[in-house]
Amino acid sequence: MKPKLKNGGILFLVLSLGVVGGVIIGATYFNWRLAKSGEMTKQASQPLYWQAPMDANYRRDEPGLSPMGMALVPVYAKQTGRQRQSPGLVTISPQVENNLGVRTALVELKPLDIAINTVGYVGFDEDRLIHIHPRVEGWLEQLYVKSEGESVLVGQPLYAMYSPKLVAAQEEFVLAMQRGNQRLIRSGEERLQTLQVAQAQINALKKSRQPAKTIIVHSPQKGVIANLGVREGMFVKPGTALMSVGALDDVWVTAEVFERQAGALAVGNAVTMSLDYLPGQQWQGQVDYIYPILDNETRTVRVRLRFTNTGGLLKPNMFAQVIIHSGESTPTLQVPRQALIRTGRQNRVVLALGEGRYKSVAVTLGRIGSGEAEILEGIEEGDRVVISAHFLLD
Repeated sequence: MKPKLKNGGILFLVLSLGVVGGVIIGATYFNWRLAKSGEMTKQASQPLYWQAPMDANYRRDEPGLSPMGMALVPVYAKQTGRQRQSPGLVTISPQVENNLGVRTALVELKPLDIAINTVGYVGFDEDRLIHIHPRVEGWLEQLYVKSEGESVLVGQPLYAMYSPKLVAAQEEFVLAMQRGNQRLIRSGEERLQTLQVAQAQINALKKSRQPAKTIIVHSPQKGVIANLGVREGMFVKPGTALMSVGALDDVWVTAEVFERQAGALAVGNAVTMSLDYLPGQQWQGQVDYIYPILDNETRTVRVRLRFTNTGGLLKPNMFAQVIIHSGESTPTLQVPRQALIRTGRQNRVVLALGEGRYKSVAVTLGRIGSGEAEILEGIEEGDRVVISAHFLLD
C-alpha cells in the first residue's frame, strides 16, 4: 500500500518543479539573445552596400569604382540610423578621407580684411594744376614751350605777349615816376603786377623808364606742360586757355567701385597699386576722397586715390590696377572662402565633428573679404569646417 503525500509535500514539489523550469527557460533565452546580439554586431560591422561619392543612387554589393572613376564609399547600418536621427550627418572611413583629400580649417573671430580690386587712371594732382590765361588781349610774339609734356621750373619763361594795354600801363607808370607822385607810382606798380608783369620787369622799367614792347610771362611752379592749345602769332583774349602747368610730385588716381562695395570705403584706407608697364613693382597710397554721387549708368562710385610719385614713374592717363583695403577693426566670425557652398538659394558649410563624422549645415552669410567670409549665423567660434572635398561630402 503506497504512502499518501500530505498537502504541504505536494505544494513543495510543485514549487520545486517551477523553479527548475524557470532556470532552464531563462538560460535558454539568454543564450539565444547572446547569439542574436553577436549576429547583429557582426552584421552591423559589415557594410550594407557601397555607393558612389557623387551619386547616392549608384549602389553596389561590393567595393569598386563609380562611373566617374572614384572609389565607392561603404555605407553601414549604424551610419544610416545616425543619418536618420541627424539630417546632414555622414560618417566615412579614414581611408575614404584620404582618398577624397579632406582638409579642414578653424572658425575664427577676427577683423575682416575686405580687399576691393578695381582699376583706375593716373592723373594730375588737381590741387596743384595751374591753368594759364592772359589778363589782357594781345598777340603771342613767342612761345618758349613748344609741346605738351615739357618740364618747366619755377620762373621759367612760358611766352612773350604784345598787348597795347600793357604798353599803355607801362607808359602811365613811367609818367607817374617822372612826376614823382608816390600814390600814382604805387597804383601803377600794382596795376602792372595785376596784369602778370613780373617784378623783375617792373624793376627794369624803373631803371630804364622805357616801356617794353612785349611782356614775358613765367611759370608759377615746377611741373610739366599740359593742355597746350596755342601757337605763336595767335591773338588771345582774357578767356583763352593757353596752357596748364601740373606738378607730378604727387598724383591722383581715379578709380570706380561697385555700389555693393561702397560701404567698405573710408577716407584714409590703404591702397596698393600696380601698373602693367612696370611688372612686380607696387605703390602704396591711400583713399583721398570719395565722391558723393553714384554714376547712374555704371552703378559705381568714383574714388580719388593719392600716391607719391617717386622718380616720376607715374604719368597722367596711365592705366592702373588698385587694391583698396578696408581696414575693418571689428572682429567677426569668419571661415575661409573656399569653405562656402553657395547654391543660389542657400549657403552651407560642412562641419568636421571628428571620428570621420561630417555634417552639412546652413549658414547666414555676411560680407566676403579677400580670403575670408563673414558668417552671421549657423556656426560658432572654434568649430571646424571642411575646405577641401566639401562638395562631395555635402
